[in-house]
Amino acid sequence: MRQFLRHEWKKLRHLLVRWRPRREIVQAGFTILELLLVTVIIGTLSTMAAPRLDRARTLAQIAAAVSNIRIIEAELSIYIESNFVPPVRLAAIGRSTLRDPWGNLFEYQSLFGAKGKGNARKDKFLVPLNSDYDLYSRGADGKTKKPLSPPDSHDDIIRALDGAYVGLASEF
Repeated sequence: MRQFLRHEWKKLRHLLVRWRPRREIVQAGFTILELLLVTVIIGTLSTMAAPRLDRARTLAQIAAAVSNIRIIEAELSIYIESNFVPPVRLAAIGRSTLRDPWGNLFEYQSLFGAKGKGNARKDKFLVPLNSDYDLYSRGADGKTKKPLSPPDSHDDIIRALDGAYVGLASEF
């Protein structure tokens, strides 16, 4: 009888040892609650980061438009030094197809020989922005008005004070 008990004990012990690793493997996984919590945390962080990324993208587009206007301005200066008058169109310097970061063509108007202040872009006091030529981007909405005071012009990237200022119309 004693030998029988020993034999049964060995079997039982063998079974216990064999089943122990399976219990440890099952306990090593993640519960649904833990996975749900991690998903909620990731969703919250991405929701918080989205507006910051959108603002950074907008600032980068504005900087690109300012840079393009400065490049066109430099090319126009070279043209004016050679020909003593600004060109009628941007095609004269090979920039008629250049687009701003929002996909709109840059707007250009020579003020050389213009009579009065009718065609020039004006600030909120209706004073012309430039005396030589106007160069600007229509901004993100693609809309613009000649004076800077209407809301359609607030997001325009403008050249003003004969090139001393290039930036957002709303900040001028």
